[in-house]
Amino acid sequence: MEEVGPPVDGGPATTPPAVAIEGRHVRMEPIAPSHAPGLYARSHAAPEDAAIWTYMPYGPFADAGEMARWVTTCVGSSDPLFFAIVERASGAPVGMASLLNVDTAMRRLELGHIWYARDAQRGRANTETAYLLLREAFDVWGYRRAEWKCDALNARSRAAAERLGFTFEGVFRQHMIVKGRNRDTAWFAMLDGEWPRRRAAMEDWLEAEPGTPLAR
Repeated sequence: MEEVGPPVDGGPATTPPAVAIEGRHVRMEPIAPSHAPGLYARSHAAPEDAAIWTYMPYGPFADAGEMARWVTTCVGSSDPLFFAIVERASGAPVGMASLLNVDTAMRRLELGHIWYARDAQRGRANTETAYLLLREAFDVWGYRRAEWKCDALNARSRAAAERLGFTFEGVFRQHMIVKGRNRDTAWFAMLDGEWPRRRAAMEDWLEAEPGTPLAR
């Protein structure tokens, strides 16, 4: 008798809604034109900010107006579903994230289009954003698999995926052409059975003193 996979209980997952997601350190708001000025100010203040956009398919932007026009194209999109990451302490947007490649029947989705102002990278905003999206995906919407994909040369994104508890699954060679250049894509994923342990580690880290390593 041929082997087959185990049966999967439950029906399709829920389509992620375009609603705000509240966290302790950040509030994730569906992207709106009003976010554009703050996002531009935090991502184009210094020459070093150009590095934010190295592996993104867009940016850096020539001026605030160009970025505002791009943000407008993100408004109302359901896949990707874009969020502005708003720092609760200051009320200012510090980056963006999205959910994309949403497959409710197969119960999988991807976290992507993630970028942060340089002073928010590797901080609580970064980790809590991933935590909130994963919490909703696994605990509320009923997904079985969350994916993280990045340029295989993007060492910072690869390290972030591993730090958050995603498992490296391989490289898709010559997967995309981005800004006229080849992109091999590194592929990571987290499964619903792995999530409880990852969730506990993230919650402990978000409660811990700054500088505490994130447990795996």
